[in-house]
Amino acid sequence: MAATAELFEEPFDVDEYIERLAWRTPGGGSKGGAEAFDPKRLLEEFVNHIEELKMLDERIQRRVEKLEQQCQKEAKEFARKVQELQKSNQIAFQHFQELDEHISYVATKVCHLGDQLEGVNTPRQRAVEAQKLMKYFNEFLDGELKSDVFTNPEKIKEAADIIQKLHLIAQELPFDRISSTGYSHCVDVYIKQCQEGSYFRNDLFEDTAALCQRVNKEVREVFSSPENVMAKLIQNIFEIKLQSFIRDRLEECKKSDAEEYLKNLYDLYTRTTSLASKLAEFDLGTDKQTFLAKMIKGIFISYLENYIEIETGYLKNRSSMVLQRYYDSKNHQKRSYGSGGIQDLKERIRQRTNLPLGPSIDTHGETFLSQEVVVNLLQETRQAFERCHRLSDSSDLPKNAFRIFTILVEYLCVEHIDYALEIGLAAIPSTDSKTGSLYFLDVVQQANTIFHLFDKQFNDHLMPLLSSSPKLTECLQKKKEVIEQMEVKLDTGIDRTLNCMIGHMKHILSVEQKKTDFKPEDENNVLIQYTNACVKVCGYVRKQVEKNRNSMDGKNVDTVLTEFGVRFHRLIHEHLQQYTYSSMGGMLAICDVAEYRKCAKEFKIPLVLQLFDTLHALCNLLVVAPDNLKQVCSGEHLTNLDKNILHAFVQLRSDYRSARLGRHFS
Repeated sequence: MAATAELFEEPFDVDEYIERLAWRTPGGGSKGGAEAFDPKRLLEEFVNHIEELKMLDERIQRRVEKLEQQCQKEAKEFARKVQELQKSNQIAFQHFQELDEHISYVATKVCHLGDQLEGVNTPRQRAVEAQKLMKYFNEFLDGELKSDVFTNPEKIKEAADIIQKLHLIAQELPFDRISSTGYSHCVDVYIKQCQEGSYFRNDLFEDTAALCQRVNKEVREVFSSPENVMAKLIQNIFEIKLQSFIRDRLEECKKSDAEEYLKNLYDLYTRTTSLASKLAEFDLGTDKQTFLAKMIKGIFISYLENYIEIETGYLKNRSSMVLQRYYDSKNHQKRSYGSGGIQDLKERIRQRTNLPLGPSIDTHGETFLSQEVVVNLLQETRQAFERCHRLSDSSDLPKNAFRIFTILVEYLCVEHIDYALEIGLAAIPSTDSKTGSLYFLDVVQQANTIFHLFDKQFNDHLMPLLSSSPKLTECLQKKKEVIEQMEVKLDTGIDRTLNCMIGHMKHILSVEQKKTDFKPEDENNVLIQYTNACVKVCGYVRKQVEKNRNSMDGKNVDTVLTEFGVRFHRLIHEHLQQYTYSSMGGMLAICDVAEYRKCAKEFKIPLVLQLFDTLHALCNLLVVAPDNLKQVCSGEHLTNLDKNILHAFVQLRSDYRSARLGRHFS
């Protein structure tokens, strides 16, 4: 069976195809029974047929490739034709646009010519009509009616129409002349005369409101268009009286006194808008709000265009002066803590290692933070925010308020608070200093108070101006960055201050604690009480705990006291491991630790008290009988401690070797 492509057309069944092939092969089907079946012949036929199928597949594949190439060629040709058609279409569209523009141009010209023709024809028709009416009017004046329209009985309706027009002309011509010139002149005279003697107070705005209130009733009774007369009166007052008054008030201080200028601008603008609100109660025509807004804009536009530049310039100068005046009062020359280079390197080292870089300075207890300065800066900024809210256009309000906020950040947060923190950090003595300076805690206390004031102004005065603006996110981000920068320095300063405290306590212990305190020469003549070193350390710690509570706020109190308590415990723990204890000396150590534990209770931090409870239990290992040592080590406070820590404390006993106490830990 020769293999052709037609054999594989749908529907195609593989099993049926193979059966048909086997049936056609001699000895391959079921004809003749099992004796006639020749598998070799069938295999040979299958192999030959497979070769035919391969050749058929190659022919079909070549045909497919040829068709694909032909298809690609035709696709490229089609794409080229489409591209040419698109270009032709684009050219045609351009021609269409040009034609459309030309048609529009011609149509405009035609309309213009039509308007011109109508403008010429309409007056001509009116002139012809007027000429006819004048001719008829002359006939009536002469008493001789010669025109056909008056003599022909059939044109009586036309004659009646002409007579009516002449009658109207005779009656209305003089009245129109009076109403068009005399009425307008009457309004102008009234506006001028009603203002005479009306401004007798020192308050132009109150006088204006009273004047308009008084004349409103007269205008409604006398004039046929009272709303137009009132609008014209108000326009006259704004463009002459108010504009002249405001210009004189502002120009005299604009160049010489920015503070006075800004106050006057805010006051005058506020009073003008308030006056406009009162005048809006009168009938001034259809859109009185737009009319009054236009009047206000006409007066203030030249002053409001550059308002924010004057505001920010004044605020910077004023803030700088407030700070400089404060530092001058302290006889202090501001140090430079600029960024860049070595200063940045020092800052990174200080943040990572907490080391004091350079010698500490003596500030004589001065924090260089002043609530008076802060109140002045916040007051100036609050007034600037109020002026910004009133004088800025609604579209410019967010960015103007942000500019004012950045000035507050620069002078209050950077130039004052951050500078004081830098001075405070530089004033903290080294850990080996003999004086436990708490100067930085005073800086922390005042910085916290000041920042609360700053945060209150941010929420009360800035947030309402930015509530629906993208600038709000920018302000919040800037505030967050400022807080984070100051918190890093506060944390660094507090940490170094704690180190300074611990250093001073270490100094007290090294000077006051004697080796004979815990290993007295005469065991029988010892008064069981805490040592002098313990008394001085506890007195110092109690003062520092109170100082920390007064300097911190909120959760910061517990955080700092926890850290201080942990370091206090570590110091005492390491200090006790420097000595050898006799039985009586161990009792004295227990007394000292008991006193330290009383002191730890004043921290009101559970962790600190727990640490000293454990230390007190450790000190019991110094005096317990050797046989009871294991029992004490498994007590409540010691059972979870590492065996090496317990062993280290037992090794401090003077009888450690003689009583062979090490065997309990082997």
